[in-house]
Amino acid sequence: MSRVIQTEGVGKQRQTLMRTLALAVRELMHRGVIDAQTRDLVAFLVLALEDITQNIDDTVKAWEKRGYWLKADRFRLDWEWTQTISQHLRKAITEEDWDLVAQLVGDIAGKVSHVEVPARHRLGTPWSGAWEKLKLKSFTKERE
Repeated sequence: MSRVIQTEGVGKQRQTLMRTLALAVRELMHRGVIDAQTRDLVAFLVLALEDITQNIDDTVKAWEKRGYWLKADRFRLDWEWTQTISQHLRKAITEEDWDLVAQLVGDIAGKVSHVEVPARHRLGTPWSGAWEKLKLKSFTKERE
């Protein structure tokens, strides 16, 4: 049996997530009203940040297997903001605290300001339906 080669590594997944995060933040900055699309955008931010947090854990596992503890700890510290902000943002959107949401989106914007999203990107609108996914994910988490 031949070896399975994974072309979509965790680094590439993280890079794509950061681009979609940047795109969603920029789209959210242009929104003037709180409507269904605004909820979808904020919910997408929560889900994307949680995916990045999981992605960081997957990256670090490989380093810890090899005994690169210091490198793993530094990497975790560099990306710790994703978990912190996602938890606060999840709570803020659930409680509909839009002032806190705006503050947290500003924090995210500062973190993704260096991320370049090409004008002709193929990312689409991944935030469509994210509010329902977030509610479903929260519901299944509560049941466990």
